[in-house]
Amino acid sequence: MKLQHIILALGLLFVPSYICGQSLADAKKWYLEENYADAKPIFEEEYEKTPNNAELNHWLGVIAFIEGDYLKARGLLEFASQKKITESYLYLGRIYSMMYMFTNAEKEFEKYEKAQRRNKDALAKLEDQREVTERLERMVRRSEDIQIIDSIVVSKTDFLSAYKLSASAGSLMPIKEFFKNEDVSDKVLFMNERKDKVYYSLDVPGRGDKLYSMERLLDDFGNEKPLSDAVNQEGSQAYPFVMNDGVTIYFASTGHESLGGYDIYVTRYNYNTNSYLTPNQLNMPFNSPFNDYMMAIDEEKGIGWFVSDRFQPEGKVCVYTFIPESRVKLIDSDDDDYISGRAIISSIKDSWQSGVDYSNLIELAKSTSVEHNEKQGDFEFIVDDNNTYYSLDDFKHGAARVLFSQALDLEVKLKQTKKDLDIKREQYANGTRSETIKTSILNIEEEIRGLRREIESLKLRARNEEVRNTF
Repeated sequence: MKLQHIILALGLLFVPSYICGQSLADAKKWYLEENYADAKPIFEEEYEKTPNNAELNHWLGVIAFIEGDYLKARGLLEFASQKKITESYLYLGRIYSMMYMFTNAEKEFEKYEKAQRRNKDALAKLEDQREVTERLERMVRRSEDIQIIDSIVVSKTDFLSAYKLSASAGSLMPIKEFFKNEDVSDKVLFMNERKDKVYYSLDVPGRGDKLYSMERLLDDFGNEKPLSDAVNQEGSQAYPFVMNDGVTIYFASTGHESLGGYDIYVTRYNYNTNSYLTPNQLNMPFNSPFNDYMMAIDEEKGIGWFVSDRFQPEGKVCVYTFIPESRVKLIDSDDDDYISGRAIISSIKDSWQSGVDYSNLIELAKSTSVEHNEKQGDFEFIVDDNNTYYSLDDFKHGAARVLFSQALDLEVKLKQTKKDLDIKREQYANGTRSETIKTSILNIEEEIRGLRREIESLKLRARNEEVRNTF
């Protein structure tokens, strides 16, 4: 065989299938069989020739939707919808819903309902989607008024590089880095500040990822335990982070009635029942119909992070940096478009408070260390005339340690609440003398007084428990 014939024969091995006799009819058949990988290149080639073909716009729009390229899908499906391709109404309505464009979504749903009025299966499918949309709309209205001070788009496999935690907040690492085992999950492991307890996810065949913990036993970790069923429900649970109090845990789950993909939840450990309380789903903008996960809060820096792949290209995620609040504050506005923009995070600057300079916090979030004053320990707590404690490890009695840990947690909240009060007072002093600001200042001052009373009460109870059961 001549050389040129050999080259030609080898080249044919790499020619796309549609050039080797496959037709548009084949692509349509594959599309209906959900074999989108083979159908897509043929559709794309035909689209180059006839970009105004309504069916091609619909097919490529659906494929883009399934692949997660929602912006591309929107353009294609809008064209198909205008050309009255019935199924485009439903897909376009779903995209509008995911973008919190609820009025537009309902218009598409109404067109689909009218076109399919005799198709019971189609109407049932529409009803399911309307329920999802109504839930999204309710959650948008309850969007949280948080200040997102920075964001960065990074590779999905490298998002931990954006988390600059203080030593006091613990540490995050790939699970494989801890276990040195290629067979474990590709998710994230959390280790507490004292480096004596870890939380991580493991794949349970047939059930998805579930959260586990282990404790340091002499020179190694052991006593592996799954977290309680309140946390490990249907779907996958992963990306744990535990606060300094040792009882509050954030995690991500595809179950627990998530909006779509991973959503972020928070729960607390109950020492009395040796289990976790029912997890609470965080409000928007922390959650969305996309994957949202890896909530981490650095109490020393007063900064938090979370990850989302909303409207990001394949393989990319956005890491958001925000200021944690001591209490949930919802956005107070009559402007639906403004609330939707805050919920979807169309611009982080929309969340900034007027006249506040965030540059120092942004730099602090990117720093790898925090300056510490010289001190003997984490705190100084006089138990009696002969004993002064400087860390939680000094406590001998478990109940006393828990009470004092709760007091420390409230002290962090007190610190953040004082910051909130300073901001409100600054706004008031700069001329924003509305009744709303005035009432807010009075409410925060009352909250501060309550926190101080509760902190003193917890410390007194901790002292009494320690003395009564130890000395």
